[in-house]
Amino acid sequence: MSYGVMNMKLSQFGKQFTSGAGILSLMDDLGNALASGGDDMIMMGGGNPGHVPGFQDIIQKRLQFLASDKDSFQKLIGVYDPPQGEKDFVDVLAGLLRREYDWDIGPENICLTNGSQAGFFLLFNMFAGPCSDGTSKKIRLPLAPEYIGYADLGTNDDFFISNRPRIEMLEDNLFKYHVDFDNLNIGAETGAICVSRPTNPTGNVLTDSEIAHLDLLAKEHGIPLILDNAYGVPFPGIIYTEAKPVWNENIIVCLSLSKLGLPAARTGMIVAHEKVIKAVSGMNAIMNLSTGSFGAMLAHEMVESGEVLSVSQNIIKPFYQQKMEKAAAHFHTQLEGTPYKMHRPEGAMFLWLWFKDLPITSHELYLRLKARNVLVVSGHFFFPGLEHFWQHQDECIRVTYSQDEELVKKGIEIIAEEVKRAYS
Repeated sequence: MSYGVMNMKLSQFGKQFTSGAGILSLMDDLGNALASGGDDMIMMGGGNPGHVPGFQDIIQKRLQFLASDKDSFQKLIGVYDPPQGEKDFVDVLAGLLRREYDWDIGPENICLTNGSQAGFFLLFNMFAGPCSDGTSKKIRLPLAPEYIGYADLGTNDDFFISNRPRIEMLEDNLFKYHVDFDNLNIGAETGAICVSRPTNPTGNVLTDSEIAHLDLLAKEHGIPLILDNAYGVPFPGIIYTEAKPVWNENIIVCLSLSKLGLPAARTGMIVAHEKVIKAVSGMNAIMNLSTGSFGAMLAHEMVESGEVLSVSQNIIKPFYQQKMEKAAAHFHTQLEGTPYKMHRPEGAMFLWLWFKDLPITSHELYLRLKARNVLVVSGHFFFPGLEHFWQHQDECIRVTYSQDEELVKKGIEIIAEEVKRAYS
């Protein structure tokens, strides 16, 4: 007997979302390692934030209050929020951004999503894909490498178009990517521009002038500029250089509570023109009925008081900066004698390593490291939308330094051993 589901024919949508996405590979590695005990696996692949003691103390006290206060507890677990998100949190977030940065916004300019990944799925498919006039639009990534989680969010294959960066070579085996504006030719095919700041995977922070230039280009072409600030300003502020928070009616700013230290709460925030917020809220209603209120209620007090900014500056940022400095120094020591380069670490919780003319691909290096119980992410996943193959794609890896320092140190030593073995 033949059962239909066992011989199921997937729609184009079904095939698109079951076809070996890079983010699926990353999360599968992460989840399987943790589910099987994970004691022997050194987790330097996924972007799971570290457990920041000072921050977790604040959240634990807040959770204890919510659990002990009857009205708050009932609201936490037993009430649907509106599709725009938990109203009180939306109000205090608008107040914070208006007060601290003079952004001309109100609650009508903010919408919550069940994690920023869900938010990007909605935004990307709002502005790109097949259009009613028969044309098709794409999301423009002005420089690759760019976030692995974007690559498979489109509902068709040909969804992104990206540009190679301009590479600035620096002292001490460092380099930095810049937007190559001379070769950034935005045409009618572009529905929106998107950049992450700091960039995941490289820790690159686009300069204020680069952001201003992208904003100008977006306005000239009548398209939005989407800024992914999941690691950036105003919070969690994991930035080790200067970066000004920026918003206007043509910019869509995406924030997250995950890297602040609440990844399990799945709370993303979109700050945008009222028309965009209405559209996203409608999509929220269709896909989710409403967004979860757990993260919003946990963070409400610190956002209302502005404490979230001091926590970001005085607890979150130093926690990661110290880890970054130790990991970077250890890489420089261990990789001495090899033709490696490291992207200047300017933010986020990653180091991006470039092994020029590596005799094996970065994916093969990933497999060799995985066999030695060290998980990293192969660089080839981070280049969606490039028109032509670029060898650089197969010469880079992303390494996370957010976890236990001794394990990270051990992982770096194993990475260096395998890199030297590959070159030899």
